[in-house]
Amino acid sequence: MGDIAAPTATDQYLVQRLVGGFQQSDIAKAGLSSTDGGHKAGSTATSHDNGSMNWQHGEMGQIDPASYRFSVAPMMDYTDRHFRVLMRQISRRSLLYTEMVVAQALHHARQEPDASAPGGRLERLLGFDPIEKPLALQVGGDDPALLAEAAALAAEWGYDEINLNVGCPSEKVQKGRFGACLMADPHQVARCVAAMAAACSLPVTVKHRIGIDERDSYAELLAFVDAVAAAGAQRFAIHARKAWLEGLDPKQNRTIPPLRYDVVHALKRDRPQLSIELNGGLENLDACVQQLELVDGAMVGRAAYAHPLQWRQVDQQIYADDSQPLATASSVVGGLVAYAEQWRSRGGRLWPIARHLVHVVEGMNGAKRWRQQLTEEAGARDADAGVLAAAALALAERGY
Repeated sequence: MGDIAAPTATDQYLVQRLVGGFQQSDIAKAGLSSTDGGHKAGSTATSHDNGSMNWQHGEMGQIDPASYRFSVAPMMDYTDRHFRVLMRQISRRSLLYTEMVVAQALHHARQEPDASAPGGRLERLLGFDPIEKPLALQVGGDDPALLAEAAALAAEWGYDEINLNVGCPSEKVQKGRFGACLMADPHQVARCVAAMAAACSLPVTVKHRIGIDERDSYAELLAFVDAVAAAGAQRFAIHARKAWLEGLDPKQNRTIPPLRYDVVHALKRDRPQLSIELNGGLENLDACVQQLELVDGAMVGRAAYAHPLQWRQVDQQIYADDSQPLATASSVVGGLVAYAEQWRSRGGRLWPIARHLVHVVEGMNGAKRWRQQLTEEAGARDADAGVLAAAALALAERGY
């Protein structure tokens, strides 16, 4: 098979046909309910009106209890709103997470004029398209009052879950006294979780490590989990590595401390009533399925971003849902066209969407040329959704 070729200008009819084929006309439009008299859940449209984001979505409502069987971990600079829409072209059933949002930032953002309007500071932090659901908001902080405010906002904006970050080991996060360093103070984490649970009806969950520094005994992990569970945490997403808060940077903390799946398995065995989700080192779907024999959920991080199409059988294999055809590179890119049109209509640039697509063509003939052309064309300030339509057509013509 030769290089992926770009369509010519005379292919406009084919482009239009291709785009039409990717629209989700088989999905019933979601009924959105107002939560504050003006803001609609998941709204990103002017004057708090979801009408201009005229997508067709699956049914919204309470989170499916099985959603967390497979989830894509919160990752700074990766799991933004655009990547989450991309992942929905691959899996409709899995649980997605936002990037971590600092609770204090939410507090300050909501004080600004027009904070919830498109492009407003609060909307930039919390806005999402309903197609991203089920969706969890991850927050960082150590102040129960600020975290309670964040939890109330999560419910108001239509999220399905709120998650507290007790796993990030970065120096910047430590200076704010949140993230992994909070594992040293389980009672403070418990106070935070209790405040969050009291402020909203959403499930409150916690993402954490198996230990930090020299505080990595199984007894200490049990004590942490027991205290936080008693405060109202409904699920624990556990990165099966300890974190070294001094001496290792965040990247090293993802690879150098050894994986200890046995510790997470023991926790599920000793606390069978708790929902336990395993994170760390899960590089393929078979590994996730294997872990689901022993824990309640499997959370994948950078492997989902770097190899997106590798997860296209998640819905079939984990949720026994074969109602949709398996995603292809062209269906993923083409599936973003309508979303990109709406994003551009509110003044957004195309590149923040297109930048996530470079891994969709992994291993394909002509991938380098396709990426170069996409980068050049989507990076232009006036680039529109037609760039994605043409890119999808180029893939489809080569059987991708």
